[in-house]
Amino acid sequence: EIEAKYAKKMQMLRDRLDLRRKTDIHQVEESKNSQISELMRNHEKAFSDIKNYYNDITLKDLALISLLKEQMEEMKKRENHLEKEKADVLLQNKQLKEPLQQAEEQVSELQKKLAHYDKDKKVLMNTKARLKVTQKELKDLQWEHEVLEQRFSKVQAERDELYQKFTKAINEVQQKTGFKNLLLERKLKGLLSVLEKKEVELSEAFAASNLDAQDQGEGTRKLEDVLSSKNTAIKDLQLQLAQVCKAHNDMLQTFQAKLTAFGIPVDNLGFKPLASPVLGQ
Repeated sequence: EIEAKYAKKMQMLRDRLDLRRKTDIHQVEESKNSQISELMRNHEKAFSDIKNYYNDITLKDLALISLLKEQMEEMKKRENHLEKEKADVLLQNKQLKEPLQQAEEQVSELQKKLAHYDKDKKVLMNTKARLKVTQKELKDLQWEHEVLEQRFSKVQAERDELYQKFTKAINEVQQKTGFKNLLLERKLKGLLSVLEKKEVELSEAFAASNLDAQDQGEGTRKLEDVLSSKNTAIKDLQLQLAQVCKAHNDMLQTFQAKLTAFGIPVDNLGFKPLASPVLGQ
């Protein structure tokens, strides 16, 4: 009795320690998963920040280039206008060889126009000098724009490569999971079929034989043992199937979250990911 008592205590202690070990393992796994999720969120935030930063720089550079082009076109128009005025003034100078009286009346006006012309000429020279500086700045900005476009193309290529990897991984995991689910379901159906067949055979054997009560009891106990073993196997298979379905669904949710974080719509995959129903739902 003492030996049985302490054997029972020993078994209870082992069960309690085993439960504590499983609990500790579960806590460690949860902590690991939490750290992985935090690291992934940090990487996604960093990628989004640098993408926004380069987008802002590109937009600012494009706006500045457009403004400089407009200013350059306006300066060219003004230069053409001044050239036309110069031609007009030269033509008027030729026509000033008319009588002296008309010339004296027009001298003051022409002097004013000449003064304006000199002033406009200086402005034109200053404008040309500024135009050269502006053209140099425009070339520098164009070079910076090309560099930014190359960086942007590189980021787009990395995004496309990541998108292709996600698509390929989803296809592979979905095929493997679907095949494993099919094998488990077929194995479960086979065990159920064998169990039903064994039950029918045993019932026919009892009905056809003239066994006494003790032999029938012995047979019944053996049958119950077999049924218990088969039920245990069925429950194990159902548990494995439920675990595989849950892992498959968790994987789909993770990939969909990743696609959403990188700005890739799920519709662009070209197919709809199949979510496996959990056993009993």
